[in-house]
Amino acid sequence: MNDKTILLVEDNSDDQVLVMRAFKKSNFMDKVVVVRDGAAALDYLFARDPGEMPGVVLLDLKLPKVNGLEVLQRLRADERTQFLPVVMLTSSDEERDINASYDLGINSYICKPVDFVRFAEAVRRLGVYWLALNVAPPQKKRVR
Repeated sequence: MNDKTILLVEDNSDDQVLVMRAFKKSNFMDKVVVVRDGAAALDYLFARDPGEMPGVVLLDLKLPKVNGLEVLQRLRADERTQFLPVVMLTSSDEERDINASYDLGINSYICKPVDFVRFAEAVRRLGVYWLALNVAPPQKKRVR
């Protein structure tokens, strides 16, 4: 595995624990940065140089301060983050949420499985795909 990180944007502490347990089981735990709301996610991402961006953002839909759709919209509107891989990892299976996410440029939409074994396997596959297999576009230089 390379040294890419995963940014987990999750406000629910129970879901956060489940994701971290699944990452630990898959040996990805040391590569995860956790923030608990959309504003903190934006602060984290926009404070980074392009070469320091995470390999993928796992974004919850229902977040305090700035919701997941607004975070996604801001990421896609900025040239530094417009191609950053973002996966909506949420409990919502509402068609309007799925459509809105894809309309705003989400790379993938995953409903959190209720069963931990299935959830752990889904998280493992996410980590392997986005950190090891996916080839991201070249990073643009930051304009100062």
